[in-house]
Amino acid sequence: MAEVNDWNRRIIEEFRTNAGKVGGRFEGAPLLLLHSTGAKSGQERINPMMYLADGSNYVVFASKAGAPTNPDWYHNVVAHPEVSIEVGDGRISAVAHVADGEIRDRLWSQQKQLYPGFADYESKTTRQIPVVVLEPTT
Repeated sequence: MAEVNDWNRRIIEEFRTNAGKVGGRFEGAPLLLLHSTGAKSGQERINPMMYLADGSNYVVFASKAGAPTNPDWYHNVVAHPEVSIEVGDGRISAVAHVADGEIRDRLWSQQKQLYPGFADYESKTTRQIPVVVLEPTT
C-alpha cells in the first residue's frame, strides 16, 4: 500500500505544480484530484484519477485497473457523497452519485471508446465497474 500512496503523492504534487497537467502514463489525459471523506476513518482522502466531462458534470470510474474489488475511494463517496475536486488550478464542491441503467452504459461506453485501457480493465474482472457522476454544487 505504501507504493500506491507514494505514487499518488507524486501525481498530486505534479498535478498541483503544473495546474492539472502531468506526464507519464497520464500525459494529455483529463485528470482531477478527488477529495473524499474516508468511509471508516472520517479523514480526508485525495485520489488522482481520469475523468470524462459530461455537460457540467465530471464522471469518474471505479476501475481499480480491473481488480476484483472496488477502490477505497468508491466506498468513501458512497458513504459520504459530498466531495470536492481539483480540476486544473481550481477547486469545485460536488455531490457524487453512482450512475446506473442507460446513463451508466452511455458514460462507460464513451470512456472505453476514448480510452481503450478501460475496456481492458473490464475484461479483467467479473464485477461491473461503477461509474460515478460528480455534480458540481458551486
